[in-house]
Amino acid sequence: MKISARNVFEGQITALTPGPINAAVTLTLSGGDQLVAVVTQASVVDLGLAVGGRAFAIVKAPWVIVTTDDGGLRLSARNHLRGTVSAVKAGPINAEVVITLPGGTVVHAVVTQDAVAELGLKPGVAASAVIKASHVVLGV
Repeated sequence: MKISARNVFEGQITALTPGPINAAVTLTLSGGDQLVAVVTQASVVDLGLAVGGRAFAIVKAPWVIVTTDDGGLRLSARNHLRGTVSAVKAGPINAEVVITLPGGTVVHAVVTQDAVAELGLKPGVAASAVIKASHVVLGV
């Protein structure tokens, strides 16, 4: 299967918290970073998700928010993946920002050129990829 999302992460399910409608699924990626997804309980059953199993997490690059300093900012997004900007590819309106996490996982984000300038995004800058758990799509 080919998909248009730039971010496809494979990992092991290390936690699953069921609820009456939704479940929180924690996926530990190969480098040790963790990503939490919120999916329906029906999806847990349909996909056969269970602790110890493997799954793919899919996140479209425009759904990734980039921060460079949280300054004590508290966000409702569950996933704050801290790393270093490894590349910035400029376009006329938007740019693709690549953040490499300590474990080697690469996260792609699409942000405006204004955001690149305001945040000082360039290779070597410490940055975080912020992703809402509801924006993580799981597959097996």
